Formats: sequence, structure tokens, C-alpha cells
Amino acid sequence: MTGNCDLMKKTPVRVPWKNFCAVILSAVILFAFNYSAGAAPSPVEVAVTGIEGEKLDNVRAALDLPSGIVRNGDVNMPWLERFEKQVPEKVKRALEPFGHYDVRTKTRIEKTTDGYVVIVDVSPGRPTLVADVSLAIEGPGAKENRMNRAVDSFPLKKGDVFDHTAYEAGKTQLREAALARGYLDADFSVSRVEVSLRDYSARIELLLDTGPFYAFGDWKILGGEAYSDTFLRRHVAFRKGEPFSYNRIYRTQLNFINSERFREAVVEPDKETAENFMVPITIRLEPSLPKRLRFGIGYGTDTGPRASAHYRDLNISGEGRELSADLVVSERLQAFVADFRLPGRRIESFTGFQFRLQNEDISSYTSRFASLEANRTWDFGRGRLGTAYLRLQREDSEVGEQDVSATLVLPGVRYSRQRYDNLIRPRRGYNYALELRGTDAFLGSDVGVAQVLANGRYLLPLPWNLMATFRAQGAASYEKDPLSDMPASLRFFTGGDNSVRGFSYNSLGPTDSTGTVVGGKNLIVGSVELEKAFPKNFSAAVFYDTGNAFNNLSDLELYRSVGIGVRYYTPVGAIRLDVAHPIDYPDSDYRIHFSLGFQL
Repeated sequence: MTGNCDLMKKTPVRVPWKNFCAVILSAVILFAFNYSAGAAPSPVEVAVTGIEGEKLDNVRAALDLPSGIVRNGDVNMPWLERFEKQVPEKVKRALEPFGHYDVRTKTRIEKTTDGYVVIVDVSPGRPTLVADVSLAIEGPGAKENRMNRAVDSFPLKKGDVFDHTAYEAGKTQLREAALARGYLDADFSVSRVEVSLRDYSARIELLLDTGPFYAFGDWKILGGEAYSDTFLRRHVAFRKGEPFSYNRIYRTQLNFINSERFREAVVEPDKETAENFMVPITIRLEPSLPKRLRFGIGYGTDTGPRASAHYRDLNISGEGRELSADLVVSERLQAFVADFRLPGRRIESFTGFQFRLQNEDISSYTSRFASLEANRTWDFGRGRLGTAYLRLQREDSEVGEQDVSATLVLPGVRYSRQRYDNLIRPRRGYNYALELRGTDAFLGSDVGVAQVLANGRYLLPLPWNLMATFRAQGAASYEKDPLSDMPASLRFFTGGDNSVRGFSYNSLGPTDSTGTVVGGKNLIVGSVELEKAFPKNFSAAVFYDTGNAFNNLSDLELYRSVGIGVRYYTPVGAIRLDVAHPIDYPDSDYRIHFSLGFQL
């Protein structure tokens, strides 16, 4: 569900933009301050000097005050003095993972106007360096290339500062490489680090015994009787004889759950009964109801008040074939979409047929069309999808003073990729899509055009719980016929929740002689957003959007906007509330944009 809400729609009231921003920004800062500093300050503080960065963070965590030191606002001095005596040992242990084994710490307690402060002056001493690294693999997996690559990529080399965290990560990396290749009994027969404080050196010796090779054996599915074996097999991410991998077990479980046809899926390997090191697998499924009917209501400035109905049948004829139908009725958009899908061999592959009726009436244009589309989608793995489609469409449009009726036979291809660390609250990842479509009179269309469309989004995590989001969208057209012969669906507009905020939906683009937006041949949109995460699933954001539709580069005029927003993350995605204002139009009203769900 996407939309926005223009509070000034019915009764425009001019609000000075600078004053408004100052008020909202102050509220966001006050909220963040109150959230982080809502608790009363403790009468006992710990001040650490002499170290910084991760070392300081680790020491501060080790010196967390025991709860008994302060009770009802009063300081228990005997307990505080006992804590002070324990500080040097706590600091020493906190710095050992960073290669500091000769740590010296001085402490003292000082009285302050608010209570007491424990001063901790740390001298970490000379760091311990790696003098030698001896890594070896023995057993059946010793000659595997993947195992040798894991040895070569061990994070500690001769001359490095001995970091215990890196050392443990290297051991985990070696063990996981063995597990991924089916060596389930892999373990270290030798795991030794010799630290010498005489010359501040560390000598690492590791010997990994891979043990025997395990492979996937026979597997069976229980609880999936309502579906054909062919359909169920497409969800299984392994084959008999392949190296056993817990990652493939987990992927199989996700495949069944993400299909939305099963409320529970448990994949059980039975290593204990393996014969000739072939592990049998049992998959237990609990189907969910295949037929669903859902109704919804909502409001958005882009669409106005709206109501929707959604019907879905996920198992027609027992083959997992899917039929869905959606009806949306709003002030500016009315649409009915029916979609039928035949599953392919891979988990995201399918053949689809879609019928669509749509009427859209906004300030820039009115469009009515009926379309029938056949498509085929291929799953290339790792979030990569490829689609080829053929669309038959009849459209009547009114764009400005232009009345256009057109029949389209529109073939196209699309490639997309998506990789995110989390679809509910992602902090790292990207998605992009490339599409090529076109038509001509020799195909039976009334117009001739070729178009390239592209869009993408990239999320970059930053320090201090910050995240940067970069978004881009572009399109270009080569037209044999004039733009005035093109229906609205083949023209480009921008503005709204997911393009240039601060402007109404599809209100930007080239204009005709009366000043009415009529759309353009090409499109460019860009956005940069900085988001600050707070506890309890809240975050605040500032953003800059720019873009426009245009016919020629020489006529390109980029519209720009800035704004601030608040996000609240829920299991169904983020609830976003943004306030935006055009930069180049200081006297215009601000706009509030609302959206629900992760924007892919």
C-alpha cells in the first residue's frame, strides 16, 4: 500500500517552509534525545582513558556497573570500592582479544557534585605480534580446492597483531568450509596458540581433520499429499549424492515456507542412520489453506479513498498452479487484474497469463485500457530473474488536449536481481531491473516505439546506526511516430511517493501550449536518503530527490525536493511518513507522503 496525504488539499494555508522544517527537526531531535536519555543519570560513572575505538567499547562493556552498587539512588560505598579493585583484571581480560597481554591499569574514585566517578587510566602496553602461522588439513578433504582456499584466506598472517576475534573467525571459516563440502565430523585435532611475553609474540598451530565425506541420501516428504511430487521436488535444494550441506537444508525449508502453501516445514537429516555416509532426509510439511479472500480499505493522496479485494487459489488441480484476482476501486484508479501461473522446474520459474482492466484519472491524464499478457520467467538463482512477455493492449487516453486511441502488440524482456540482508528491516543490499520493450506497425500496432527502462536501489550501512539509500530510475525512447500519437502508458511522468517527493503523483514532465503536463520520451530520477536507526523499530530520515521526464537533453529541467521522515518497522515492512518540499518553489505547500512496506 502506497500513498501520500496532502494536509493542505482542501484549505490551502501557507506555512513558512523554514519555520516548519525547524519545528519538525526539533521534534525529531527531542524525540531521539528523550528516547536515549529518558532514564535518570546514574550517581556513579566510569571514565576510561588511554584507549579508543573497539578496545574502548570492549572495556566499557566489561566495566558495566553491578546492579547492587546503586539502590534507590544511594551509592553502596563498600561495593563500589570492591568494584574498583576488580577493574584491573576486568580491563586485562577485555584487552586480551586485541593482543594486549601486558596491560597496566590505574584506578581512583573521585567525588563529584552528582555522585562519584571511577577514573580508569589504561596503559595497554606493547601489542603481541604473530610470529608464525602453521595451518594444515588432513583427511579425505585435504586436497579439496575449497579447503585450500580457506587456508589461504586465514585472517592472521605473520607480522599481524594477534587478534583473538580474528583467530576464532579463521577457525570458524575453516570448519564451515569443511561442513559445506560434506565433512560433518570435521574438527581440530590440534588448536594451539603460544603467547610469549618475553618477545611479545604469538605462534599459531592448527590442524583440521576433515573426517569422512557425507552426501545427501534418500529423502521423503510427509504431509504434502495435496500437491504432486513434481511440484514438491522443485522446492528441494539438494539431490541425492551431492555433498551434504546444512545451508541446503535451510534453503529447502525456506523454499517451502516462502511458497506460502505451507504454514510449517521441518527438514530433518538423520546422520546417525547414514549408510555408507549417505544421510537420509525427512521433510515434514503442514499445508496452509490454498484458497484465500482478503478485503482492504485505505487512503492516499495519489489514489484518494480506496477499497480492495484479493482472491488467491494456490493449488489448482494439485499441481501448485496459482490463480489470483485483484480488484481496486479508488477515487483516481480503478483496476481489475486476473493472473494465472504454471510453476516451472526451479523455485521462482513460472509461465504466466494476465488479464487487466484499468481506468486512471489524474491531473496529468486519463487512461483506460484492457490488456492480455503471456509471460515466462526463469530463475537463474541468487535472486536473479529473467522474463520475456508479449502484451496485447487496447488503450484510450486523454493527455492535455490530445485524445489518443491505440492498439498495441508489445513484446519485451526484463532482467532483475535482488539481494538484501533482511526484507523487513534491511541495512545492506541492492536491487536493480533492466527492461527492453517495443512495438511497430508490422506487429499489428498503431504506433512504433522502442524503449529501455532501468531502476535500482542500493543500501549502505554506516557507523552510528546510520544507513544511506541511493535510488535511481531512468528510461529512454526511440519513436517512429510523434509523441502525440503515443498513449499515456508509453509516456513517462514522475512525481509522488516513489519518485520525486514534494510533488503530486505523475505531475512532472513536458507540458503543452496550455501548460498541461503531457509526459515525455525519456525519464531520469535520483534520490539520496540518510536514515538514523533508533530502538524499538523506529528511525528518522532526511532525503533529497531530483528528476523529471523530458523529450531532449537540451530541454531537461530537473525538479528538486528535500524532506524529513519517520519510519516504523513492522513484520509486513516499514511504515513511512515523509514530509517534502520543492527546493525551487519556496512558496509552494509542503506535502506529506505515506507508504507501507519495503520499497523494492
